[in-house]
Amino acid sequence: MKTILRYVVLILGAVVFAYPFIWMIAGSLKPELEIGDLGIWSNNFTLNSYEMVLGKVPIARAFLNSLLVSCATTASVLFFGSMVGYALARLRFIGSRALYLLILFTMMIPFQIVLIPQYILMVKLGWTDTYLSLIAPTMMSAFSIILFRQFFLSIPQGLIDAARIDGASETTILFRLIWPLSRPVVVTVAILTFMTNWNEVLWPLLVVRERSLMTMPQIVTLFTIGGASEAHLGSLLAAATMLALPVIVAYAFFQRYFIESLASTGMKG
Repeated sequence: MKTILRYVVLILGAVVFAYPFIWMIAGSLKPELEIGDLGIWSNNFTLNSYEMVLGKVPIARAFLNSLLVSCATTASVLFFGSMVGYALARLRFIGSRALYLLILFTMMIPFQIVLIPQYILMVKLGWTDTYLSLIAPTMMSAFSIILFRQFFLSIPQGLIDAARIDGASETTILFRLIWPLSRPVVVTVAILTFMTNWNEVLWPLLVVRERSLMTMPQIVTLFTIGGASEAHLGSLLAAATMLALPVIVAYAFFQRYFIESLASTGMKG
């Protein structure tokens, strides 16, 4: 009986959290006059809202731009974050503790404080209206460094010492020994980084004016507040659905590793 009650509560909770998203998808497929209903089903499902979005804005190009920027940033964060995390976890050098505290301190600085200096830097370098302005400022992540460090502390030192005795370099140890053992934290950092960059709106709005370089959240924002949607709720829901689906699909595939990593890195070090 306790198990049944537990599953009933979990199912009810899942329905409560999932219903707004399901309603959004259903609303994007309904005629405009039926969207106000709280129900999901309709006998007149249509793709008119999606056709309107695709006809008004270059959503396909924006999708490719977001995919390029998010994947490039994710790869960079995984590469550099794991290297710094490994150095802080397994290498002993003067100032390592101070460097770790400095990285922790940077996490407490709001993005709005460094927004103007970063923008001025992009202008001075001539990177505005380029992919570099979208990728370069997010190539490193303090949060990813901390996650990698915490996870690497759980790997037995004996494995690393054995690899050193065999003549392996530190980079070989990291990428050929540590990485295969660190799949949960790698997937977690990848998901969090990808989601953060995929949903970023403010920074692209500042540094990109060229329509062909705009990311998907940026183009959806301009579509929503710029009048292109013509106040059609169905087209707004369709644009929001296309924006959210890639992240949801990615999380659905890798959620097991995501939860495993958070559970294993939470209280160590």
